[in-house]
Amino acid sequence: MRKFLSALLRTPELKSSATARLIHLASPGRARWTPRDYAALAREGFVANAIVHRAVKLVAENVGALTFLVYAGARALDEHPLAALLARPNPRQDGPGLLEALTAYLLISGNGYVEAVSLDGAVRELYALRPDRMRVVPGPDGWAQAYEYTVASRTVRFEQSQPLPPILHLTLFNPLDDHYGLGALEAAAVAIDTHNAAAGWNKALLDNAARPSGALVYAGPDGAVLSDNQYERLKRELETTYQGSANAGRPLLLEGGLDWKAMSLTPKDMDFLEAKHTAAREIALAFGVPPMLLGIPGDNTYANYQEANRAFWRHTVLPLASRIAASLAHWLGPAFGENLSLVIDTDRIDALSVDRNALWERVTNAPFLTVNEKRELLGFSPLEGGDRLE
Repeated sequence: MRKFLSALLRTPELKSSATARLIHLASPGRARWTPRDYAALAREGFVANAIVHRAVKLVAENVGALTFLVYAGARALDEHPLAALLARPNPRQDGPGLLEALTAYLLISGNGYVEAVSLDGAVRELYALRPDRMRVVPGPDGWAQAYEYTVASRTVRFEQSQPLPPILHLTLFNPLDDHYGLGALEAAAVAIDTHNAAAGWNKALLDNAARPSGALVYAGPDGAVLSDNQYERLKRELETTYQGSANAGRPLLLEGGLDWKAMSLTPKDMDFLEAKHTAAREIALAFGVPPMLLGIPGDNTYANYQEANRAFWRHTVLPLASRIAASLAHWLGPAFGENLSLVIDTDRIDALSVDRNALWERVTNAPFLTVNEKRELLGFSPLEGGDRLE
């Protein structure tokens, strides 16, 4: 009994979530593919829909254009290897390109993967990987034990047990999955299908504008019907004279006994444009982009373009960029041996100039704040002798 108690006391204490094993039981140690058809969503959304394409580009390009400052605690570092790495992450890509690709992957699939390439214990390169090629291998503790990246039947396995895990997995919140995120594209799938169907119907209408969307009814005397020659001649005239976009709007000439019966709803009856614009606004809502910025008419909640642009930055771009910056700093910070954080330089964002000027005015006119307190509120480091009131 004494030996047992002694061995028990020597057992190192392990900290882990009490529910992690349950996650592991639900997801045994095998690779799990992303539970959606990424290629179909990307093709029908980003590739084939102008609203989705512009919304994703608008968010991703603005995130990529941000400047990130490296901080050690409360002190800003003018030059640092982490800042240099983010500015030029790999020989084929610059920093804005990497962030733009990572943000686009997050919006489309809900998942973003970054690979760190290390040499002699130092991180030298970063790469954004396609989500549809990556799969998670859960470990005994419920967290990802490894990641497998497959291209053309060749698979590379990234073990996460290293001091610096080689893969950073960013996810957007998904209430139904423990490992994979939920992208805005999937949330807007119904609206995208509606918008694409409206565009396809409109294109078909233009290509076949003179093709009757109804029937020609012959009401001859005493129940007579068209002869074979009359039927073939009428069919040939419709195909050669009225079919095609070049004949759009051409009036239909009917001979005696023929009557036109419409068999489908007109665009006006279907409220075609309003339905299409409603679907477009739902897509913009899913991506957090004000409809005014995408040129969608109606539903102009904001007073002007400048106000809509400022709301877009405050509610969509900055929160997503801050999330990406925090994840990168949490992942790469220990490799540089300091308590580092990445902070967005909001002073360089023109869309927020009005808010920035208002903040400067409020802080400058606050008589109860010391010089260093004002500098801290504005994001500057303290000065010697600045702990006094002006």
